[in-house]
Amino acid sequence: MRIGMALNYSGGFAETAAEAADLERAGLDIAFVPEAYSFDAVSQLGYLAAKTSTMELASGILQIYTRTPTLTAMTAAGLDFVSDGRFTLGLGASGPQVVEGFHGVKYDAPLARTREIIEICRKVWRREKVVHEGKKYQIPLPADQGTGLGKPLKLINHPVRENIPIMLAALGPKNVELAAEIADGWQPIFFHPEKAHLAWGEPLAAGRAKRDPSLGDLDVLASPALAICDESEVSGYLEFVKPHLALYIGGMGARGKNFYNELACRYGYEAEAKIIQDLYLDGKKDEATAAVPDELARSISLIGPESYVAERVDAFREAGATTLTVIPMAMDAPGRVALVEKFRNLV
Repeated sequence: MRIGMALNYSGGFAETAAEAADLERAGLDIAFVPEAYSFDAVSQLGYLAAKTSTMELASGILQIYTRTPTLTAMTAAGLDFVSDGRFTLGLGASGPQVVEGFHGVKYDAPLARTREIIEICRKVWRREKVVHEGKKYQIPLPADQGTGLGKPLKLINHPVRENIPIMLAALGPKNVELAAEIADGWQPIFFHPEKAHLAWGEPLAAGRAKRDPSLGDLDVLASPALAICDESEVSGYLEFVKPHLALYIGGMGARGKNFYNELACRYGYEAEAKIIQDLYLDGKKDEATAAVPDELARSISLIGPESYVAERVDAFREAGATTLTVIPMAMDAPGRVALVEKFRNLV
């Protein structure tokens, strides 16, 4: 089982790069750089490629709307080149708040766009002339939509790999089914080992039934918070997990259109999810956080004594997780590095 981690550069990027090198030595297998509506992830990934040598690097995630499919493919091939074949292209739909609110681009047809983008990326990496006639993308641009001078082209450079891994962040059933069908990896959120099958069992099975065997097994990347501590300290660490759950279950989207709230309901927390959302949307964030069940917060996390964490790792593995993209609960970089090193011995 691989160990991953999302890098946080809020304390300064030079410090993050130095920490990444230390995490690599501690046994981290893959590091993710987020984008959201902050600095772009690509610049940082290129820098990190020069500061590391064995650790895989991934975008976590690039949203699909603001880069053309061919630019996405070129970017991934370039990052794979500068990292000597260590890059994973993490893609996701993001949400209308970011796509329309920050980028001014219409948020539509995420499933169709994702499928077409992946098809185009793989065509580019194989150095085929790019000809694509889809519902969302037409390459070359049809003559009646432009100058008529466009012609099919292929990538000039020879990519390090023509099969750069693609990971999809997906939550809804149709999105998860698509990931299981065409992606190399799938990144869920709030992965609950004992209840994941209730939320995603059917779409995963449906996608895998259509999966090309040449893709290999689907990499499932769960993202638990990590703290190795005495049992008496567990409740204190859970207080850091609950606000994140409250934000997503309660505050992401509107009533009736919140994917994370729906996930909590599929896990069997319908009543709690409604209370959390009502409180959060009424501006009572502290009360919403307090309403998050301890059982939910702890089940999606790795928090407790070493023996307990080892047992939970086995539970994640048995539920199908193949990579644990942990969120180390430590106050500083040395603490995070030490925690990853200690966790490495438990996996």
